[in-house]
Amino acid sequence: MKRTLLTLSIGFLGTAGVMIAGASAQVFRNHDSNAPVNFTADRIEVQDRADRVVVSGNVEVTQAGMTLNAARMTVAYRNQPGGGSNGNGIEIDRIDASGNVVITKADQTARGNVAIYDLNAKLITMLGNVALTQGTNRLTGGRLVMDLNSGRSTVDGRSTGGGIGTTTSPSGRVSGTFTVPQRKN
Repeated sequence: MKRTLLTLSIGFLGTAGVMIAGASAQVFRNHDSNAPVNFTADRIEVQDRADRVVVSGNVEVTQAGMTLNAARMTVAYRNQPGGGSNGNGIEIDRIDASGNVVITKADQTARGNVAIYDLNAKLITMLGNVALTQGTNRLTGGRLVMDLNSGRSTVDGRSTGGGIGTTTSPSGRVSGTFTVPQRKN
């Protein structure tokens, strides 16, 4: 299958933080959200009348060392008179990703069935079988919310909505594994 490359100059993912083992570990920290966003996929369909782009088939989005993989993505946008803030007349409002969604940067990974990135609120919400890992540290649950304003990440045991791809964690609770540094006596 032929893969298509689409480059957009928009903000995609910012910084999100999580407290791991009592120390502040910034997940996806120092990310340049002003860097260009590159999409590759088997298919890209522009639905201009609906103000959205549907990207499907082995979707990979990269920006400044961060990668988002999913089976399908829908990008909702609006046309701005006079070119908008990015100069191209289009403002991206929301990106919805589904189908084994994985966001990675260095040794940091967030996984889930579905991801919703609200660019206006600067929130990324991942639903269904969520796992947040950094090195050997791991948190799992039903829902992960990354607040890009505060840098705070929250993992819940249950996802909301009950729709497709929003499976509750098996126990309905958050679980985690943290590596404890070995100290010399």
